Amino acid sequence: MRAPRPASPGRPALVAVLVTLVVVTGCTRADDGGTPAARTSSPAHLPSPAPAGVTPAVLGAPTELVTGLDAPWGLTFLPDGSALVSERISGRIVRVTADGGEPRTVGVVPGVAVSSEGGLLGIVASPDFAADRTVFASVSGPEENRVVALTITQDHGSLTLDRVLLDGIVTADRHHGGRLAIGPDGHLWVGTGDAFEPENAADDDSLNGKVLRIALDGSVPADNPGDSPVWSSGHRNVQGITFGPDGTAYATELGHRTWDEVNVLRPGRDYGWPESEGIEGDTGEQPITVLHPDDASPSGVAYAAGSLWIGALGGQRLWQVPVEDGAATGEPVAHLVGEHGRIRTVEVAPDGALWLVTSNTDRATWGGTDPRPGDDRILRVEVAAP
Repeated sequence: MRAPRPASPGRPALVAVLVTLVVVTGCTRADDGGTPAARTSSPAHLPSPAPAGVTPAVLGAPTELVTGLDAPWGLTFLPDGSALVSERISGRIVRVTADGGEPRTVGVVPGVAVSSEGGLLGIVASPDFAADRTVFASVSGPEENRVVALTITQDHGSLTLDRVLLDGIVTADRHHGGRLAIGPDGHLWVGTGDAFEPENAADDDSLNGKVLRIALDGSVPADNPGDSPVWSSGHRNVQGITFGPDGTAYATELGHRTWDEVNVLRPGRDYGWPESEGIEGDTGEQPITVLHPDDASPSGVAYAAGSLWIGALGGQRLWQVPVEDGAATGEPVAHLVGEHGRIRTVEVAPDGALWLVTSNTDRATWGGTDPRPGDDRILRVEVAAP
């Protein structure tokens, strides 16, 4: 177990600011997000009031691109502007065109084991997809979780499992993490969960409860800390990773009952779980902002127009966190509160719009929401800087 670290000198000020940010309305929650607590929500398509001095980005009205998806999880864009979407339970990858319409099946990923939160999770296309036809996928297996490389045929009509890049990630019923992202450094970043065993996050010999960073051939980059795939530790359940224009790596992390976190990922740092959660506790790196689980249960995150855009499962909304130089520059602002149910994934399309993937057919054992006609769907939202 890690030795406690001194409390951050800035903690009292941070607490004072954040007390005004959220209202704690309960202690029990579903980890993968439940129905949001009864609250006063904002009018359709309008953000909640912005803090003084912060002008929220302007969002257009969401337009529906795709309907009828079954428990979608990951989304990645291809060079032609189309996108691939993973379905957690079916293990299927489908392709949707830039203007939406009927999704077409590419194939079913082999070796997927479905649990309450496990299955086929995040996917991301190779930077050289046009040449190598490679897509990386986070796969929950019957004995362990893995990161694999898939090959997609030229006609997008089938896929094959090419190789395993990383294995040895403990599987469980819950807390799989599963988000993949390719950073501006050209490496593959992997968010993992603690496999419902909090001590895994503090175990230097475990790949669980970590953010991992590997080369696209599965090797460990020379500048990783400790000659290990582990970039950072002390995470509970990382389901979102993105990068700012300056290369800063950000992650969203589902907390337990106290705080969800938005973190800047720094090499070799410990983010405190299970000894600390959000701003509660005296160990680990401090998040740049926190959200209460009733309002968030954050999953995917993307950077656009000077802000992080975070999909909320339990909170059933889109959160905006203005950021600059690795710091939050304003309080979070909520958009689309309760309008489309759970939001699993947020990605920036080639044209700069946000694509939002809902998660209402996920059949979450601990929480969830009744599917609506047409669920699950992909929404397109234009966003402009203030």
